[in-house]
Amino acid sequence: MTIATIFIISASYSQIIELFPDGGGDYLVATRLLSPKLGMFSGCALIIDYALTITLSIASGADAIFSLLPPSMHVWKVPAAVLGIAMLTMLNLRGVKESAQILAPVFLLFLVTHGFALTYALVEHSMDAPIVMERLSADVSSAHTELGTAGLIFLLLRAYSMGAGTYTGLEAVSNGMPMLREPRVRTGRRTMVYMGVSLAVTVIGLMTAYVLYDVRLEPGRTLNATLFTTMTASWPGMLGEAFVVVVLASEALLLLVGAQTGFLDGPRVMSNMALDRWLPSRFAMLSDRLVAQNGILCFSGAALVIMLASQGNVSHLVVLYSINVFITFVLSQAGMVRHWWRERAAEKKWLRKLIINGVGLTSTASILMS
Repeated sequence: MTIATIFIISASYSQIIELFPDGGGDYLVATRLLSPKLGMFSGCALIIDYALTITLSIASGADAIFSLLPPSMHVWKVPAAVLGIAMLTMLNLRGVKESAQILAPVFLLFLVTHGFALTYALVEHSMDAPIVMERLSADVSSAHTELGTAGLIFLLLRAYSMGAGTYTGLEAVSNGMPMLREPRVRTGRRTMVYMGVSLAVTVIGLMTAYVLYDVRLEPGRTLNATLFTTMTASWPGMLGEAFVVVVLASEALLLLVGAQTGFLDGPRVMSNMALDRWLPSRFAMLSDRLVAQNGILCFSGAALVIMLASQGNVSHLVVLYSINVFITFVLSQAGMVRHWWRERAAEKKWLRKLIINGVGLTSTASILMS
């Protein structure tokens, strides 16, 4: 269900990219295809979402790093996350292009380390499939006995909806179209394909590895930390510990790159809303250095407040984050469905496009309600 939802949302946003090649994403879609007030509602959700993007990404990165440290040091996790927000703010104030160049190699490090780890997990347990399937079958039977059919279905749907944070970030391409090279539509759609495939492979790979190694939640550690520690326990010398450190460091750095979405796309949404007079006009001119600087400071200040208020609790942050993201998902998909219905006389492929966005609307609305 998770993998299917990734490709459904990716396909839906590819159509948004085609219809809105100049960017604007969910805010412009809701404004132009539904109503200005619903657009404003979507824009507000996006602004909150981008502030939460910064907070959640850095909090998750701190969780990854502190999984390597003893529990006695976990009292420093929130101060470290606050320091991370400050460092990323300074990096963005210096220049977005420079910061992107510095962080670009992180993608390669993450790809190599996680690609190797997931391949290793599958190869090492290639002969254990019957045992794993038997264990899973026993778990399902036990849950069915205790909860009943309705309870089991509810449990699975609850787990599915709690993974809503998996899909966030897919909308960032449509919001940041002006930053892509020409031809923008082709570049944007290709980017959506790359994001969808890489996300699906990573998700299914990690889920499979969790099952193969029977990973259980440990206080003060992420599931990935437990997975990679278990995976490398039999490796000789310090090799296993070194690999775990590199893998978790690559995750933390990648999450730092993810926080960039808030700094890059957040001011752009505020600019579009300012042009429509929902925000002060001073936010409208992104080319103005002072305006861009103020936008960065606004989002870093909001992220700092949220981090301190939540104490960096990822479980709480991801729910707040997912709610705002899926509000914008639902409004944009509803707008696209309405658009294709209105254009059915002029658009030859209207039915196929309406079905794609209709399925996107159904899936995102069901997750939001859950």
